[in-house]
Formats: sequence, structure tokens, C-alpha cells
Amino acid sequence: MRWLKGLLLAIILLVVLLLGILFAVNNQQAVPLNLIWVELPAASLSLWLLVALACGVILGMLAMTGVYLRLRTLLTRAQRHNQQQRKELDRLRIQEFKEIP
Repeated sequence: MRWLKGLLLAIILLVVLLLGILFAVNNQQAVPLNLIWVELPAASLSLWLLVALACGVILGMLAMTGVYLRLRTLLTRAQRHNQQQRKELDRLRIQEFKEIP
């Protein structure tokens, strides 16, 4: 089963790689990028789109950092509370055995 999962992942990665190569080959037109305050030099359309994708991924990761840290803090707090509850339960079990004659 593990080898099937690896094979499927390899096929998916190969298809994505081939699509990326086709995308880059079919978008070779040189396009200057005009931002409001600066004009960037002409580069291929595929390059500008990949740069925009990379910037979007990085900005998305930065935006989610706060949520990730908050959830990580809540998880740590819940794990600590769970460990305290287990210690209390173990203590009560031991105390119960000591009280039985």
C-alpha cells in the first residue's frame, strides 16, 4: 500500500512538472510590468506569473502565522491541562486503593 501511495505521488508530481514546463514554453512573450510607482523591465509572462504566485504564497503564509501561533498556544495549554488531569486521576486511584481494607 505504501508503494502505491509513493507511485501515485510521483505520477502527480510528474504531471504538475510537465504542466509547468508547458506553461513556461507557451508564455514566452516579453511583457513589461507597470506598477503605479515603478516600471519593471520586460520579462516573460510566465516569469511574472510565477513571481506573483510566489509572492502570494509568502503573503498567505505570513497572514496565517498569527492563527497558527494562537492554535499552537491553545494546544499546548490543553495538553498541559490534560496532563494535570491524568496526574489527579492517578492520585485518586492510588488513594482509593489505600482506603480499601
